[in-house]
Amino acid sequence: MRTLTTWAGAWLACSVGVWLTGQAGEAPFNGLEVHLGNLFRLSPAKTRSISPENFTGEQGKGGMSKDGPALHAARDLGQGWKVSPYVKIKAQSTFTMAEIEGPGAIQHIWLTPAPLDRTRWFILRFYWDGEEQPSIEVPMGDFFACGWARYCQINSLAVCVNPGSAFNCYWPMPFRKKARVTLENLDSSEMTLYYQIDYALGEVPADAAYLHAQFRRVDPVPYKQVCTILDGVQGRGHYVGTYLAWEVHSTGWWGEGEIKFFIDGDREFPTICGTGTEDYFCGSYNFDTKGPDGKSRYTEFSTPYTGMPQVIRPDGVYDAQQRFGLYRWHLADPIRFETDLKVTIQALGWMSGGRYQPLKDDIASVAFWYQTEPHRPFPPLPSKDELELK
Repeated sequence: MRTLTTWAGAWLACSVGVWLTGQAGEAPFNGLEVHLGNLFRLSPAKTRSISPENFTGEQGKGGMSKDGPALHAARDLGQGWKVSPYVKIKAQSTFTMAEIEGPGAIQHIWLTPAPLDRTRWFILRFYWDGEEQPSIEVPMGDFFACGWARYCQINSLAVCVNPGSAFNCYWPMPFRKKARVTLENLDSSEMTLYYQIDYALGEVPADAAYLHAQFRRVDPVPYKQVCTILDGVQGRGHYVGTYLAWEVHSTGWWGEGEIKFFIDGDREFPTICGTGTEDYFCGSYNFDTKGPDGKSRYTEFSTPYTGMPQVIRPDGVYDAQQRFGLYRWHLADPIRFETDLKVTIQALGWMSGGRYQPLKDDIASVAFWYQTEPHRPFPPLPSKDELELK
């Protein structure tokens, strides 16, 4: 009996020792990959934030401005009393919003521009680890899924747009050496920008890829041709989101077209082929519901992963075309690729005889994906005149 007891005690001691060793040997939580399941865990990461009140994000250096743009409003209160809440960006100039020495990750961005109706002319660019070509190059409104330079409320996990013109994004953006964020003002007038970039400094996992986002616009889509959302991607990564700003140039339903993902050497036929535009955005039957009057109508919606939060209807005066803003975030179902990726969508309606009608619509897109560096240079961004909303 004593032998059995001794053996049981030795086994228990060994098991506890292994458990304690495993716990002690576990790598500390890096504080960069935060979600509800690990929010309680302590981390050696350092929280920092860049805004016009602290351009460098340095510890203990916020709110020190003595001569900011709101100095007149704070003249009776002095230093520390909201002297620099915003910046003015001159016409046709580029402003550096942030330069951060890594390793770390951007975890949240909030900003609000003025004027709001020119956000296609405010170009966001993100550069990772000293690269010369940006990994993100997108007009401000489209980056935040508000491509028509008008406010619409968006309630998603990756992007929130809140009253009255507050753009927020929560895409994790890791970097190892350096992150640089700029905003170019293509407008012929000065703009005002309030902004805050929240980030954490800490160890980046070896398998972490870099966020990329690319803007394209086709106006009109050539007859019987597809609209290319993304092409020329080489490297390893995964696709995580699509935003479309779609203007319809005909009457009738416009969303019969299929989205296609050409993965790792696909040429004529893709690996992933959707069944229709509204299906890809996780809706059905034309996003059509009946209102209180019994008439059918497009129905706006915004959910954590998908949405059509913006429907611009003709007003009988200047809003002559129907326009739509749609997003689809592949947060729970990223589309992974090992060597290359291409994404296209068809523009299809209906014509007589129950036949598909190839449409010649105006489609602007933003593709979001993570990949290893280096990445291939993006196609040139459309000119200011080509970006202008009509």
